[in-house]
Amino acid sequence: MSEQVYVKDTDETYDAIVIGSGLSGGWAAKEFCERGLKTLMIERGRVVEHRKDYIGEGVPQWDKPMRGKVDNILLEQRYRIQKQCYAFNDATKHFFGNDRDLPYTTKGDTRFTWIRANQLGGKSLLWHRMSYRLSDHDFAANSLDGHGNDWPIRYADLEKWYSHVERHAGISGAKEGLEQLPDSEFLPPFEMTKPERDIKAAIEKAFPDRKMIMGRMAHLTQPTQLHIDQGRVQCQARNECQKGCSFGAYFSTQSSTLPAAAATGNLHIAPNSVVHSLIYDEQSKQVKGVRVIDNDTLAEREYYARVVFLCASTLGSTQIMLNSTSRTFPDGIANSSGVLGHYLMDHNYNAGASGDVPGYEEEYYKGRRPGGVLIPNFQYEPKRAKKNYLRGYALVGDAYREGWQQHASTKGFGADFKHKMTQAGKWRFGLHAQGEMLPRYENTVKLHSSLKDKWGIPQLEINCRWSDNELDMMKDAAKTAEEMLQVAGVENIYSYVNQGPPGLAIHELGTARMGRDPKDSVLNQFNQTHDINNLFVTDGASFSSSAVQNPSLTFMALTARAVDYAVAEMQQGRI
Repeated sequence: MSEQVYVKDTDETYDAIVIGSGLSGGWAAKEFCERGLKTLMIERGRVVEHRKDYIGEGVPQWDKPMRGKVDNILLEQRYRIQKQCYAFNDATKHFFGNDRDLPYTTKGDTRFTWIRANQLGGKSLLWHRMSYRLSDHDFAANSLDGHGNDWPIRYADLEKWYSHVERHAGISGAKEGLEQLPDSEFLPPFEMTKPERDIKAAIEKAFPDRKMIMGRMAHLTQPTQLHIDQGRVQCQARNECQKGCSFGAYFSTQSSTLPAAAATGNLHIAPNSVVHSLIYDEQSKQVKGVRVIDNDTLAEREYYARVVFLCASTLGSTQIMLNSTSRTFPDGIANSSGVLGHYLMDHNYNAGASGDVPGYEEEYYKGRRPGGVLIPNFQYEPKRAKKNYLRGYALVGDAYREGWQQHASTKGFGADFKHKMTQAGKWRFGLHAQGEMLPRYENTVKLHSSLKDKWGIPQLEINCRWSDNELDMMKDAAKTAEEMLQVAGVENIYSYVNQGPPGLAIHELGTARMGRDPKDSVLNQFNQTHDINNLFVTDGASFSSSAVQNPSLTFMALTARAVDYAVAEMQQGRI
C-alpha cells in the first residue's frame, strides 16, 4: 500500500483538486485516484492518522483528569457552540473546531448552531452513521407542491451509485420493500430487543401505513472480503464511535476511502491549508486553481488543477464560493443565478415522546448497539393525509434499560446501596422526530460586510429560521408519537416540543442547489456548476430539498457519480 504524500509549496498542476476530506471529499479523492488522475486533497485542518490519533478511544472515565467532564472555562472559551453537538465530550473534543478561531454571526434574533470538525477526515469521524437512500417521492416533492425548484435527477439516476458506495462503505440493514425508503446493498442488520419487536407489532397493527424497521447504519456487522482488504473488521457494539474506531468498523475517510486513494499512488494531501478562494481565469472561463492560507503561519500559496471539486461542507463550500469574486462573478463564483447562499435547510429534531415499558423485567441485551429503530416518513404524496403543513417526518428511537447512571443521584451508602446500583432499572422507549424543512429563499448565508476571521476571510452571517410549516409539523409529530406509544402499551408517556434552532441536526443543505434551469440554480444534474464546466460541488450545498432522511449516503453517491461524469468529460476534451 502506498503512503500518503503531503505537500506544501508546489508548482505542479494536478488533474483534480478536492477541497475537503470528509465523507464527500474522501469519496471524490478515491474515485479520481482509482481512475488514474493525480489528485490533491486540500484540508484546512491538521492530519489525523487512523488509530494513532484516536487518543480518547478505550480510555475509561475514571482514568480521565476530570472523570470525563470538560473544564467550564475551556467550554466557554473554545467550545461554546461545539459543546451542543451530541458527540462532544472530553474524549472527542480534539475532533471539534475551536469557536474562538471560527467565528460567525447570525442576523437579528436568528440562532444557528454551526458544528465544525476541521481535520483530515472532517465530520466523517463524528457522524452518526445513519445511511438512507432518497426515493422518487423525495426527488419529486418540490415539483409536486411548488416549494423549491425541481431536482434535475430522479432515483433511477442515482440508484447504481448508491449501490456502488454502499458495497464499499458497508451498510447494515434489512430489505423492507418500502417505496418511500428504497433498500440498500445490505450487511446483516443489528437486532431489535424484545420490547422493540413487540412495540413494532403493536404499532404496525394499529397503523398499517407505518412500519418500524431497524436503523440502517454504516457499520460492519459482517465484513465482506472487500472490507477486510481495507483493514476493517466487525463492529464490536461499543457505541464509542466518535472517539475513533481502530477496528475501522464504521465507515470514515480514515478507515476506508483515504487508504483506497493512497493505495493508487495518485493521492497528495495539503493539510493545514485554509482555502481563501478559487482562482477564475476570465479568458478560459474556467477555475484554474485554489488560493490557500497556511493554518499556522498565515502564508499564502496557490495550487492548480484541471478540475476542482468543492466538498468542504455546505456552509464551508458556500463561503469559499461567495469569497471567490471576479469581474464576471462579482457576487460569488458561478453565481449568475443569484441564488448562491439561499435556501439553507436543516432537519428539525424538536419533538417526540417517551415513556416506561412495563413487563420485561427478565429481558436484557448485550453490548451497546450504535443506533436504534426508524419509522420512515409515512406522509408522502399521494398517500399523505391532509395536514396543516407540507411534507413530513421520520421517527427514530430505541428501547433500553435504565442502568447505574440513572441511579447515580439516589441517596444512600453501604452494601445495600451498592447492590442497588448494580441492578438494571426499568425499560424505556421513545420516538423522536426528524422533520423536513422547506427550501425558502429567505433562509440565507452571506459574507459579513466587515468582520473577518484570523485568516482574513469574511465571516459568514447566517439568517435561518423555522417557518410555521416546521413548527406545525413538530406539534403534529409530538402528538403522533404519543398516540403510537399509547397503542404499544407504553406508560407514563411524556411528549415534548422543543425550540432548538436550525443547525443542531448538523445536516446543513441547499445553498448551492442543483436544478434544471441556470436561472434558479447553481448546479446541473451532475453537480457541475452551470457557469463553469470544471467546477463541481458535491456536498450538502447541492441539495434542492432536505427530505427527512439523513443525507450523508446521498452526498457520497452524488460525489461518485459526479466524478464519473467529470472524468468522462475530461477524456473527451470538454473539460
